[in-house]
Amino acid sequence: MHNDKHISDTAAAAAFRRLVAHLQHRHDAENIDLMGLAGFCRNCLADWVMEAQPELTKDEARELIHGMPAAEWKAKYQSEATPEQLQRMKESVAKNGRHV
Repeated sequence: MHNDKHISDTAAAAAFRRLVAHLQHRHDAENIDLMGLAGFCRNCLADWVMEAQPELTKDEARELIHGMPAAEWKAKYQSEATPEQLQRMKESVAKNGRHV
C-alpha cells in the first residue's frame, strides 16, 4: 500500500540526529555487523551526508557521524572482521540494489 504522507524535513532531521546519537552511543554495534544485517553502516551515513553537503570532506563527514575522527573510532571500537561477517555483509549489500 502506498502512503501519500511524507516525512517533513524537520522530522527527518530530528530522526537522523537521534540515529546518529544512538550510533555514537552504541559502539558495540560494529559497522561490519550493521552492514551484514542492514546493508549500511556509519560510513554509509557519512557518505550520504557528504553527498547531500558536498563541501564536507570524507573525513569531516565521518567525524560528524562517529563523534570523533574515524581513525580514532576505528582504533577504539572496530575489531577485525571475520570471514563469516564479511560474507554476511556481501550478501546483505547485494540486497541493496540502487537504494544505497
